[in-house]
Amino acid sequence: MKRINFLLALLITTFAYAAISFFAGKNGIWCYSQLLEQKKEIARRTDQIQSINNELRLEYDALSKDKDVIAAYARRLDYVSEGEKLVKITGLKPAFTPIYDTGTELKSIPCTYLSESLCKIIALTIGLLSLLIMILINISRGEFSFSSKAKPVVKGIPVYDVLQV
Repeated sequence: MKRINFLLALLITTFAYAAISFFAGKNGIWCYSQLLEQKKEIARRTDQIQSINNELRLEYDALSKDKDVIAAYARRLDYVSEGEKLVKITGLKPAFTPIYDTGTELKSIPCTYLSESLCKIIALTIGLLSLLIMILINISRGEFSFSSKAKPVVKGIPVYDVLQV
């Protein structure tokens, strides 16, 4: 009965370690879910940057090919063509100030997880507690005692019951 308790405690310890590592370890489900959240955030930011890139590409194409767009931008920058006159009024802000949002920097956040040594310590603690509980149960049932009962030692010549032919 004593050996089965130790083997059962060892099995519980191993199972606890495997379960803790699977769910909260470095490559566990908890860390995996954190990485999935980061992946979703990166995908969302990538879509935003892609839309900004598309807008800037359209603006670039318009500025490089359409003369009316070029003239409109030149007027906003206070350039005039031949025959035009420019009147500046002080104290007024310009009507259009292009602000180009290029997105924000996104840094990788390290995952939080239980270290390998902490997983082992927790599993060992669970195993020792289970062994202690099993020993206490056996003591309360009377199946386990700390006193050693000495087996009687037979002295002399051993006699065996052997059939004589």
